[in-house]
Amino acid sequence: MPVPPETTVLAHGLGGRTDLPLDAVAAIVGGGVAVAVSFFALTVAWKRPRLHPEGGRPLPARLARLLDAPALTWAGRVLALAATALVVVVAFAGPPTDKTNLAPWALFVTFWVGLVPASVLLGPVWRRVNPLRTLHAGLCRLTRTDPRGRRPLPDRLGYRPAAVWLTAFVWLELVAPHRSDPRLVGTLIVAYAAVNVALAWWFGRDWFTGGDGFEAYSNLLARLCPIGRRTDGVLVLRTPLTGLMRRTGEPGLVAAACVLIGSTGFDGITRTTYWRDNVDPSSLVAGTLGLAAAIGAVTVLYLAAMRASAALTGDDPAVVPGRFAATLLPIALGYTLAHYFSFFVLEGQTTFILASDPFGTGLNLLGSTGNRVDYDLAGPTLTAQVQVNAIVLGHIAGTIAAHDLALRTQPAERTLRGQLPIAAVMVALTCAGLFALLSG
Repeated sequence: MPVPPETTVLAHGLGGRTDLPLDAVAAIVGGGVAVAVSFFALTVAWKRPRLHPEGGRPLPARLARLLDAPALTWAGRVLALAATALVVVVAFAGPPTDKTNLAPWALFVTFWVGLVPASVLLGPVWRRVNPLRTLHAGLCRLTRTDPRGRRPLPDRLGYRPAAVWLTAFVWLELVAPHRSDPRLVGTLIVAYAAVNVALAWWFGRDWFTGGDGFEAYSNLLARLCPIGRRTDGVLVLRTPLTGLMRRTGEPGLVAAACVLIGSTGFDGITRTTYWRDNVDPSSLVAGTLGLAAAIGAVTVLYLAAMRASAALTGDDPAVVPGRFAATLLPIALGYTLAHYFSFFVLEGQTTFILASDPFGTGLNLLGSTGNRVDYDLAGPTLTAQVQVNAIVLGHIAGTIAAHDLALRTQPAERTLRGQLPIAAVMVALTCAGLFALLSG
């Protein structure tokens, strides 16, 4: 067998390692103190905006031309479409169980988790190779329809459709029964593609930007990429947080960010001893209510902090949440790295193992058939260091971005008092995230 016989795709990121050599109390207190100290240090040393959206050093012309080459785009699209088609075919025609079928591992591990480092390191890669965009382009050519659509996409939607899709996916990932059934995975991929391509055919290709949950997820995380594009189209090497300064007040961004943070927080909660001792892990109602409560708690906490900040600075309370929504993205990234690092490194090996014999016919295409997961690749010490540092540094990065944005958008004399509620929420989320992480 390519994986241990007791292994199933539960799609819980924290499932990679739970034997972490940490003093939980010390880590929680230390993390909260680190975020608080970083905030007060910023108020002393960071007196003017330093994250300039149009800054950065232009990439060498030859490298920029290579990265923007149409041939590279089309090669990526062909590969992405072929890989997606293979996963769907294997889901329906491959082995019947999640232990031996490639599809659940490819979706929940390699794609969902792998999209994070790919987007942060390489930029909005999914937008560039999205197979749904390829299918949409083919459909428009076949039906002789303008790719811009039949009706304009309402601006007020923004990232709201993506937030709905992401909520549905994390519910599937963390709560739904039989979520790793290969046939169900194949059906859901086909249904998701059909609905989004149809909506893009009606509203135009711009639908994918805020309507396709996975492309929106990739685009948002890509704002933290050290390679960015200025408004004049030039590719530059930049300070990662500058990508959060360019756009503010985007509809639906608060919802999307809170879904990402709340869902990973819920994943951690389900691994705590309290949850395991008091809640039936197979309960659909408990899981659904728990996920909704986690997302709702993060949303309420953020909106309350923004309302308090607006009251202290005299800003419009309806505007402030959207203005600072992008500063939640480093936190979402930190939570994702913390919860999925060992899962990706360890269980992600299964995708490669199963891809060597996708239909279970005895092939050995990649030379990995029969291999087992090497659990030494992410030991307890490394996993603990990555998880704690990801959460703490994610909150510190969010604090830095919020501080710089406040300096950019508020009078200097109001910046400090307006930031106090935000700093308090950052410390609270840090401690809560570490508690959920370390209470397994």
